[in-house]
Amino acid sequence: MTVHTPIVGTSVPKRDAKEKVLGQARYIADMTRPGMLHGAILQSHVAHARILGYDVSEALKVPGVHAVLTGDDVGDFRMGAFVKDETAIAKEKILYLGEPVAAVAADDEETARYAARLIKVAVEELPGVFSPEEALAPGAPILHEKLESYFKVFPAVCGGNLLSQTEITEGDVAKAWAECDIIVEGEYETQPQYHLSMEPCGALSEIDVDGRITLWSANQSVFRVQANVCESLGLPMSRLRCLTPKVGAGFGNKMEPHIQPICVALTMKTGRPVKMILNRAEDMETVRARHPFKVKMKTGAKKDGTLVAREVEALLDGGAFGDDSPGVLGYSLLMARGPYRIPNARCFGRVAYTNKMRFGAFRGFGNPQVSLAGETQIDQIADKLGIDHFEIRLKNALKDGERWFGGQLLKSNGLIECIEKARAASESVKHLKSQAAKGKLRGRGIAVGGHISGLLATGAIVRLLEDGTAVLNTGAVDIGQGSDTVLTQLCAETLRLPLDKVALASPDTDGSPYNWGTTASRVTYTTGRAVVAASKDVERQIKDHAAAMLNTTPDQLELRDGGFVGIKGSNTQLPYLAVSARAHWGVGGPIVGTNTLVFDTPTIDPKHGAATGLPFGQIGVFSFCAMVCEVDIDETTGKVEPVRAWYAADVGKAINPRLVEVQMEGGFVQGMGFALTEELVWEGPRLVNPNLRDYKAPTMLDAPYDIHTQIVEHPEPDGPCGAKGVGEISLVPVPAAIANAIADAAGIHLTQLPFTPERVLNAMLAKKS
Repeated sequence: MTVHTPIVGTSVPKRDAKEKVLGQARYIADMTRPGMLHGAILQSHVAHARILGYDVSEALKVPGVHAVLTGDDVGDFRMGAFVKDETAIAKEKILYLGEPVAAVAADDEETARYAARLIKVAVEELPGVFSPEEALAPGAPILHEKLESYFKVFPAVCGGNLLSQTEITEGDVAKAWAECDIIVEGEYETQPQYHLSMEPCGALSEIDVDGRITLWSANQSVFRVQANVCESLGLPMSRLRCLTPKVGAGFGNKMEPHIQPICVALTMKTGRPVKMILNRAEDMETVRARHPFKVKMKTGAKKDGTLVAREVEALLDGGAFGDDSPGVLGYSLLMARGPYRIPNARCFGRVAYTNKMRFGAFRGFGNPQVSLAGETQIDQIADKLGIDHFEIRLKNALKDGERWFGGQLLKSNGLIECIEKARAASESVKHLKSQAAKGKLRGRGIAVGGHISGLLATGAIVRLLEDGTAVLNTGAVDIGQGSDTVLTQLCAETLRLPLDKVALASPDTDGSPYNWGTTASRVTYTTGRAVVAASKDVERQIKDHAAAMLNTTPDQLELRDGGFVGIKGSNTQLPYLAVSARAHWGVGGPIVGTNTLVFDTPTIDPKHGAATGLPFGQIGVFSFCAMVCEVDIDETTGKVEPVRAWYAADVGKAINPRLVEVQMEGGFVQGMGFALTEELVWEGPRLVNPNLRDYKAPTMLDAPYDIHTQIVEHPEPDGPCGAKGVGEISLVPVPAAIANAIADAAGIHLTQLPFTPERVLNAMLAKKS
């Protein structure tokens, strides 16, 4: 008999750490194929126009050019996550400045880019709309005249330039205001944020003699790539195989299509492999960004701090195409009540088409924007009632067995413990405003949040090899967050195999089980469930074989560390090698465990809430987080400098504690950038800062050294070993915590992101005057 040494719950190194440190990881930029051409795009110089024709003659004369692609080369096929409204390349109309309108395949990238600049596109320019208010105004020029005919994957409320409209209600808000002793309300505005993945978007495709295409790309789901490319080019999905090399981060911008359809179309036209990689400016101008939000919020409470009612109205800029916009709108409204017991709530929102680059999924998926409004109002209510900021949150925080907005039951909820741990950790460090350096103001702010982990479909296959080792195949793409490591730990733990005896297959639409994507903090929980179930299927088969070999019954057997199966209470055991040999060469056939699932818990329980236009009918399983942030404000310049941060996050069970901590640290820095410096700026139709000189992202020198993390574990009953997600919850409360810290330091409540030195200084001067 042996003692089990757990693999789950240990901070093993990431599987890809060594190859990345040694520079051996292969990205799209490192790949090449025999006879490979290079592609480049031509971007539009107008924001809204009808395309009248193309002159590609000069481009085709350039030595080394093999093909030019325009909208005339693709059919009227459309792709989209929620509304099928986007073609592979601009066709018939141009909808934003910078949209790809043509592409070139040539012997080298320099030639392709030169030739692309020679293409002339004749257009009839049309009036544009550059804000959701303009887009929804009577008489506004319409971007998608065929919107009514587009296929939609949910019952969308749309028309004209209205892309989607959602409403979620619970209780009776209209009556509830009379029960409130105090009401606070405000209007909030957040900016577009660039994903800033280290690796810009890229793709490489080739075609075989039978016309079947293989596509490698920087992505967050090989299956979404396959679906989007095939939808936009009118291909059967069986004709396209999609794979993933290493991906240099994603954060949402690689979940839906970028240049993959164009790359494949060039390969189909030339019959040659084609590689395309966007430069940084193209990546910023043509892919997607975080949605800008305008939020009106009103919150009411009783004198004792009990929250009674909340009303929210959100307006989003969706850009030129639907992309993930309906989902971001609907999800943000589902989060807008916050992780609180507020019996009466109404959250309503709209997202509009505009003549800007599409806005799409970004870490947090609309949650940070609404949490900024909600968490600053909680502080304002507490201040007006003379209640401690921690206490008002503890008083109203949802508990196990209570329900999220809309009625979904919470089965694991460590929010109260998170608040208490963040409070204790921050209060262990003395906080005296007089400690601030001369000329600076110091303040602390708290914010909390919740975020989902369960969404859509996934699967796993586990094969026991002839020597008793295993191969795991999930189709989940690791974009740097460490999911390959975590999923391997789950498989190894279930099968009692050493970690180095479990190999992981790379995502491949030909051989991997379906997985919707690496997004929505879903891989650890959703895909992890499939991994554990498939591994248990292998366990069952191992025991069935071993029972016959040891003349016992399966229920008398146990798996043991190192890859052995033995009789409980005895030293009798067999190696997996012997069991697998019997299966391969004697009885039953090779041992393969499989599992597929779809998250099927309804988002809305009609006994508790109601919703219209909600894209996600089944979404849930909540992680929770509380954080405290300490900032210094320069009284002369208004610059805000985060000094310390304290996190506590409920992740159910930390499969790999260090990777959880890294997610919290990274979430803080990315959230800090959103709160203080990062902003994509448009002047009319033109993005004016598509470069890293004018786009101000924080660096290691800007991040505080003191980011303290604590892991809270309230196991999810059906989670893999109890685990839930952590990738996005770490960012959600950051802007609100910084806003509340600024209010504590300077007595000003800012409502527009980012909190630039100018905005902070002007607010302080206005307060003084």
